[in-house]
Amino acid sequence: MSGAPRLGLRGRRSECQALDRLVAEAREGRSQVLVLRGEAGVGKSALVDYLMANATGCQTLRAAGVESEMELAFAGLHQLCLPMIGQLDRLPAPQREALAVAFGLSAGSVPDRFLVGLAVLSLLAEVAEKQPLVCVVDDAQWLDQVSAQTLAFVARRLLAERVALVFAVRTSTAGPGGDQLRGLPELAVRGLGYDDARALLDSVVPGRLDERVRDRIVAETRGNPLALLELPRGLTVAELAGGFGRPDARPLANKIEQSFLRRIEELPGATQRLLLVAAAEPVGDVSLLRRVAGRLGISADATAAAESAGLIEFGTRARFRHPLVRSAAYRAADPEERQDVHRALAEATDPDSDPDRRAWHRAHAAVEPDEAVAGELERSAGRAQARGGLAAAAAFLKRATELTPDPARRGARAVAAAQATFEAGAPDVALELLSAAEMSPLDELHRGRLIRLRAQIVFARRRGGDAAPLLLDAAGRLERTDEGQAREAYLEAIGSAVFAGRLGEPGLLRQVAEAARTAPRGPRPPRLADALLDGLATRFADGYVAGAPQLKRALRAFRQDAGRGGDDIMRWLWLAWPAAGDLYDDETWHELTTRAVRTAREAGALNFLPLALTYRAAAHVHAGEFGAASALIEESDALLRVTGNSHLGYASVLLHAWRGANTEAVGVVDAGAEWAGTWGEGRAIGVRPYLHAVVYNGLGRFHDALAGAEEAYAFDDLGLFGFSLVELVEAGARAGAQEAAATALRRLEERTLASGTDWALGLLARSRALLSGGETADRLYREAIEHLRRSRVAVHLARTHLVYGEWLRHENRPAEAREHLQTAYELLNGFGARAFADRARRELLALGEPVRRQAAEEQHVLTAQEAQIARLAAGGKTNSEIGAELFISPRTVEWHLRKVFTKLDVDSRSKLRGMLTGS
Repeated sequence: MSGAPRLGLRGRRSECQALDRLVAEAREGRSQVLVLRGEAGVGKSALVDYLMANATGCQTLRAAGVESEMELAFAGLHQLCLPMIGQLDRLPAPQREALAVAFGLSAGSVPDRFLVGLAVLSLLAEVAEKQPLVCVVDDAQWLDQVSAQTLAFVARRLLAERVALVFAVRTSTAGPGGDQLRGLPELAVRGLGYDDARALLDSVVPGRLDERVRDRIVAETRGNPLALLELPRGLTVAELAGGFGRPDARPLANKIEQSFLRRIEELPGATQRLLLVAAAEPVGDVSLLRRVAGRLGISADATAAAESAGLIEFGTRARFRHPLVRSAAYRAADPEERQDVHRALAEATDPDSDPDRRAWHRAHAAVEPDEAVAGELERSAGRAQARGGLAAAAAFLKRATELTPDPARRGARAVAAAQATFEAGAPDVALELLSAAEMSPLDELHRGRLIRLRAQIVFARRRGGDAAPLLLDAAGRLERTDEGQAREAYLEAIGSAVFAGRLGEPGLLRQVAEAARTAPRGPRPPRLADALLDGLATRFADGYVAGAPQLKRALRAFRQDAGRGGDDIMRWLWLAWPAAGDLYDDETWHELTTRAVRTAREAGALNFLPLALTYRAAAHVHAGEFGAASALIEESDALLRVTGNSHLGYASVLLHAWRGANTEAVGVVDAGAEWAGTWGEGRAIGVRPYLHAVVYNGLGRFHDALAGAEEAYAFDDLGLFGFSLVELVEAGARAGAQEAAATALRRLEERTLASGTDWALGLLARSRALLSGGETADRLYREAIEHLRRSRVAVHLARTHLVYGEWLRHENRPAEAREHLQTAYELLNGFGARAFADRARRELLALGEPVRRQAAEEQHVLTAQEAQIARLAAGGKTNSEIGAELFISPRTVEWHLRKVFTKLDVDSRSKLRGMLTGS
């Protein structure tokens, strides 16, 4: 395809060539994404027109963000996908149902917005299979929030589909679209060069133009094409000839809008009113505009006059020449005229087929508080939430609050609006709504909800203990009105104190736990959250041993629930997972994380999935499955980049520590802890000394390991303190710090005996053996191995073979030592635990046993994602099933598998299965 500019685009050769290349790449199955970013009037829409006109051999779809539709959930996405709705039946059922609910085509539970994103990705890929597809979203800065998030997700997951996705975004205009698209490939659209700008200006100015005036206009417009075409219309002959005009320091977009405003004001009154109707009706529904025009007494002549002025076109839909024309037409009217038009639009809108837009028009028409309108907006908010449109629900509730006449009801709606606003990702606005709610006469229930929500915002912003007192206050108020919510607030308060860790106030955890023990009984039968609350409250108020039985019952209930549903697991995994680690409960780790990942994938819950993947990856590390852990960490990081949520570093630093062949792992751990400290997350800071101990024990630097373990020992971090005791015993035993090791062993005995799992009892036996001798040590080492063989924590079994082999060598029992050291080396080397493997290797060399370094594990032929896809394919999953699990399209799965087959030199899935299983 030629790169020469067509359609008369002066001075846009390089931009048109870039768009031509984009189409060519998409035709070849290499997905393309591009954001055209520039100021108003700079020519983005003209480039979009060029792209659509020259995408020969491709299907084209076009949508545009509309400022007045920013509060309507999925409005922009629905506009883009409407021509493809007939293909919905070709999608997997969960995706099809999610998209149908989002678009209001069917009822159902709230779809996760990322499952909707996966459905859109699959829909685009499906349509593009027949013919390459070019999708354009103009004025993307005005997309509604959930549409912007969804399309940004799709853009970041496109890879090997025959799809080009192009956004045109105005700079310096606030809106979710512009923010969500940052980080995608961009093409900055700037003003025309001097010569092209002069030529364009000359083409629209009749007669002679003073050179100095020409240069001033070119300079002031910075080559903006729309400004060059529009601004001269407002200048008199004298101003054009000699520059005798009033200087205007308004921003360029305002100047262009003012030019349109002047042109609108010159039109007949009926025509101006018709333009106002079209500006207030964002969809461009011509039949609706005709009905409203009839209601307002606007004659048909007004339509012709508006088109003749070159400001709007009435075809199958009404389309303004430029968004600035729309805003100028709306701002040209006084408030009463706007209210009249919105009232007429509400009356003409079908309340059954489009109740939300009708409610929104009624809200704009209201001049004073009106309970009927507020109630209608509240119902619209409920429908928006049911479709997953939290931002839209927040907007409806906010306006409903403003229109509520009764002060108490207004306060309750303000709390609900704040909740929806916070969940939509706007905590600052949520806090403003809470401040407004506080001025209303709230009842105890809503006052408690307000305080709890404020605390949740505090905790989301800073994972320290600042939220705990607020949550306790909220819990105390809620006790009198909603025992279930009260108990949840107490559990959140414990969670806040747990994550504050050593950065919290002294005694905070015990104080919160004792307060939580006064909580009412709560709903009958008790929920999982109730069991977890009772267990954690006892654990921190009365101690580990007292709390262990209740916590074990709570975790058993979580495991039993894992087979039935995942809602409670998704909600409370952030506390249940460290509680299971605190009890050395590897079975619960395995079951909870497996179920959590599966549930999150099935629901498309991408806000939760990275956390589930992180915890699952950590379980893989302890199981010695470093490759699987690495793949999940990479997937989690990729999803966090897509969603824009905060990085989750625990599994990554844990893996670095266990893999560490040198002290570089310490630097990685320290960087992660430093980042966590900025959040006030003391528990994450507690990870650092524990992992220092792991790294240095692996390297055989036992004094350094002892220092790290003793620092970790200084605070009882949930799920970390017990692990630190194990490292302290080994480091102390090896470094000659017998007293420190013995003290740690006594604390370890209390915990592991109360836990009773094979993991706990195996670690206890090994730790006792390290501080024993003779037949006692020999018996304890063997006991440890037997317990750990029955567990899932293979790295701890391998380390037990290592320390047993070291002891046997020093006991002058070389044959037995060689057996256990060889087992340790093979396991640890196979895992990729290089430092611990080198410890075993040095011991074998000391026995005269030649050991060749096995470097196979170093040769990471496949990327983490390729390895993950290869495992899923070898396990019998189809491309569609793999794509649904990893949130990519089947075509992208196929693209990765071709690379896997090439790298591994296989040509079928059966051979791939054989290679990966070793058969």
